[in-house]
Amino acid sequence: MAIQRLDPDLLYTVCEPDQFSFTTTADLDDLKEVIGQDRALEAIRFSIGIRQEGFNLYALGPNRSGKRSVVTQYIKEQAARDSVPSDWCYVDNFNTPHKPLALSLPPGIGLRLQQDMAQLVDELRTTVPKALESEEYLARQQEIEEAFSERQEKAFEALHEQAQKHDVAMLRTPTGFAFAPRKVLDPKEYEKLPDQEKRKIEAVVADLQEQLQHMIQQGPKWRREMLKEIKLLNRDVIMSAVDQLIDQMRRDYADLPQVLTYLNSVEQDVVDHADQFRTQEEGEGAIQGILMSAIEQQPPFLSRYQVNTIIDHSKSKGAPVVYLDNPTFQNLVGRVEYQAHMGTLITNFTMIKAGALHRANGGYLILDARKLLMQPYSWEGLKRVLTSHKIRIESLGQALSLTSSQSLEPEAIPLDVKVVLLGERYIYALLCEFDPEFSELFKVAADFNDTIDRNTDNYQQFAQLIATLTRRDKLRALDTPAVARVIEHSSRIIEDAEKLSSRFGKVADFLRESDYWAAEAGHELITADDIQQAIDAGERRMSRIRERLQEETQRGTLMISSDGTEVGQVNGLSVMQFGSYAFGHPTRITARAHIGKGELVDIQREVELGGPIHSKGVLILSGFIAGHYCPRHPLSLSASLVFEQTYGEVEGDSASSAELYALLSAISGVPIKQSMAVTGSVNQLGQIQAIGGVNE
Repeated sequence: MAIQRLDPDLLYTVCEPDQFSFTTTADLDDLKEVIGQDRALEAIRFSIGIRQEGFNLYALGPNRSGKRSVVTQYIKEQAARDSVPSDWCYVDNFNTPHKPLALSLPPGIGLRLQQDMAQLVDELRTTVPKALESEEYLARQQEIEEAFSERQEKAFEALHEQAQKHDVAMLRTPTGFAFAPRKVLDPKEYEKLPDQEKRKIEAVVADLQEQLQHMIQQGPKWRREMLKEIKLLNRDVIMSAVDQLIDQMRRDYADLPQVLTYLNSVEQDVVDHADQFRTQEEGEGAIQGILMSAIEQQPPFLSRYQVNTIIDHSKSKGAPVVYLDNPTFQNLVGRVEYQAHMGTLITNFTMIKAGALHRANGGYLILDARKLLMQPYSWEGLKRVLTSHKIRIESLGQALSLTSSQSLEPEAIPLDVKVVLLGERYIYALLCEFDPEFSELFKVAADFNDTIDRNTDNYQQFAQLIATLTRRDKLRALDTPAVARVIEHSSRIIEDAEKLSSRFGKVADFLRESDYWAAEAGHELITADDIQQAIDAGERRMSRIRERLQEETQRGTLMISSDGTEVGQVNGLSVMQFGSYAFGHPTRITARAHIGKGELVDIQREVELGGPIHSKGVLILSGFIAGHYCPRHPLSLSASLVFEQTYGEVEGDSASSAELYALLSAISGVPIKQSMAVTGSVNQLGQIQAIGGVNE
């Protein structure tokens, strides 16, 4: 194969400013479409359009490639056409208070119900006590109490009359009642009575005592009957008062069976706990502040009638689109908060807070895959709700069975959401490999290109992109030479003269830097000189290591020969990466050969300072040497290769051609010109392969 000379001009593809029809980017409209991502856009449209289970989307591609902007744009367009989802509220479960009930309501109704219930509670606080203090109620209560007293009195009178018939008096004593003969007898006289007479008197007194004891035992029963009648009276009176208040709400929510069921439960609970309203009314005044709840500024008992609207869509238009920047477990699935009150943590259903899944329910949820996986149990929590189609709020302590104390167990809410994960390709590959549930839950992948084609059509769209970014960030407009220089630098970023970078976030940063230098120079527009100033300044900020290596080379600390010839020695070119900055640097490679058993010793690999790709390149050399020179006989020499003065790991196979030249020189004794430096990998056929980092 003949050697082809690569002229320096071929390393730089010029973008001619004359091809643009505009004067500055201020003349251009904003870019309305995405450049060069047709494959990803098809996947996004498919995932959004299909409503089957498991067709959630993973948008994979490099950082700052505009994945989030593109996905959000297309999702919002679809969401605007979708219907507004339901409101969600939590209310008290009067039968099982630690398991609040969830109500699904039409958009805007949740907040209205919350306000109506607050007004109802205010009315109940005055209506119920007044109903229990009305003249009619007090008169009927007095009748019941008088009937009880009359019943007791009649029983005592009947017993008293019976005692009189037997000439026995019923006496009231400090310890109760006692019976004695009406004629007071001296004990001696009583002893003189005939035995029959004494037994008769004792029998009468014993019988009366027994009747008295029975009557006294009946007292609590009669009192319970009286209280029961009073309770029934309370129920009738309160039912009449409360029914009038709640009937209006029933008419307002007649088409919502869930609300009607809840209102019936509220009415029943108010009737059952009417005394609580009287207590709250009596407690107002000087001690009202003590009775106020730490959670709500109203009596604690009345908070049970509140409505906790966790999702309100009264102002929403279309389906919700939610991006969660901090996807912790609780931010994702919701939480139950606690309040410290008099040394104790307390909570109730009014302290249930919605998570991102609640806010996105009926719409779309966008998450960053790396952030999600970094949060403990968030990934498992997301998979659980997507599999069960229900959002169940619980603390991590409950989920992991780390606590045995009873907390709230809110009713689970049905889930209907499209989830979009944004992440790098390696995360997608790892999830596919190690999580069998991932492929079932995220069946659609939108693969964003790292590059876009460099052609005339894309030049115009790229210019529009620059105009859009400058207007968004309120930067100066660019003239046409500046636009051309940005396009050229975009190709340099991705090291391909026929492509442009799709990492538009980097382009935006570059424009901000250029705007700064334009301001420093007092320019009204960003010019090509400002663009170049930004490029040079960025390199200078990161060039300390490069300059230090060059200095050490010039001082002779790093041994590099640039003239004469040497046997078994060549200057290899390597590209060093430091953050986002890359630069080239020569490294001496030496080889020694001697008679042996055909072993090729890579010193870097032997001391574990060579990476796997570097080791692969050396083994390829061994295969090339054996196949090219000794295809039918064993190789009767041994050789060693080393990168001189390297004290860290050497990785990559781009030095394998330089190592081959050093090895061939050591075997043949043919010297190599030290004024040349070499890079490029070689295959087993001896062909030099494409290289990267040409400019560096």
